Amino acid sequence: MKVVSALAAVGHLLETGAVRHGDTLVDSSSGIYAYALALACHRYGLRCHIVGSTTVDETVGVQLEILGARLERMDPSTDLRLDQNRRVERIRAILRDNPGYHWMRQYHDRIHYVGYRAVAERIAAELGAAEMTLVGGVGSGASTGALTTYLRQRSLDVRTVGIQPFGSVTFGGEHVTDPDIIIAGIGSSIPFGNVCHPLYDVVHWIGFRPALSGGVALLRSHAVFAGLSTGAAYLAARWERGLDPGRTVLFIAADTGHRYTGAVFARHREAADADELAPRCVRSTREISPPWSRMEWNRAPAPSAARVDAGEG
Repeated sequence: MKVVSALAAVGHLLETGAVRHGDTLVDSSSGIYAYALALACHRYGLRCHIVGSTTVDETVGVQLEILGARLERMDPSTDLRLDQNRRVERIRAILRDNPGYHWMRQYHDRIHYVGYRAVAERIAAELGAAEMTLVGGVGSGASTGALTTYLRQRSLDVRTVGIQPFGSVTFGGEHVTDPDIIIAGIGSSIPFGNVCHPLYDVVHWIGFRPALSGGVALLRSHAVFAGLSTGAAYLAARWERGLDPGRTVLFIAADTGHRYTGAVFARHREAADADELAPRCVRSTREISPPWSRMEWNRAPAPSAARVDAGEG
C-alpha cells in the first residue's frame, strides 16, 4: 500500500533538490513502510536506513537486505509506547551522528499524502460513486487522510471510517488494552501529525480475535490473503455496508498475509463466523472495550493526548 506514497515522496524530494542521488534516507517502520522506502531508494539511487519495530520479521528483513537497505531491529518489547519511543530516540541519535541524513518523518510530513492523489483519481474514475464509504486502518494517517482529502476535492460524498487497535492514543483508546495485539501499524502510542482527525466520520476499535475472523472470512469468501489490519477493515466495511446498503463501500487492504501466517492464520480454527460478530456502539471513548467497539467521530478534532505540538516528531 505504501509503495505509491514512498515513490511519490522520494521523487518529490529529488525534484525539489531536498535530497540528491547517493544521499541516505532514514525512518522508523513496523514493516510495510520499511519495504516501500527501501524500494523507492533502490529505484532512485539513494541509501536507506530503517529503524525497525520488533514486528519486522525475517521475510521483510530479507527483502530489505536484497534492496540494499540497512535495518536496525529494536530489542523485543511488548510495550507499544516503549517500542515507538525507542525508535524515535534512535533516529534522533542517528541524525546527530549523521547530520546529512534525511529523516522521512512518515508520521508527520504531509509529503506522504502526495502519492495517493493518483490513487484517488483512479478510484473516482472507476467507481464514479457519488456516495462512498472509505474504510481503512489509520496508522500514520496518510492513506485514509489523503484519499479522503483528494476524493472530497472532487466533490464526492465520502464518509471515512478509521480502524484502530485498542491501546492507540490517536483517537483516545489508550486506556484500553488488548493482550493479543499485533496490529500496531494501524495505531500509535504517540501523537502523529499526519492524522487529520476532522476528516473521520466513524472510528472502529478492533481487537486481535475479530481481526483474525475478518481475515479468515476474506480469504474464504474472496480468495484474498491479506494482513491482519485488512481483516479488521473488511469486518468494519461489512458492518458499515449493512447500515447503508445504498452506499459504495471501499476498504483498504494494506498488505498481504504472508508475514502473519504463523501468528494469525495458523490459528484459523479460532476464527468466529464473521456474520455473528458485531461491534459495541458507544458514544464516548470512555465506553470502548474489546473485542470490537464503534463510535461516530463526527469529524471532531483530535483528543488532547493525540495533538502534536509544533515542531514535534
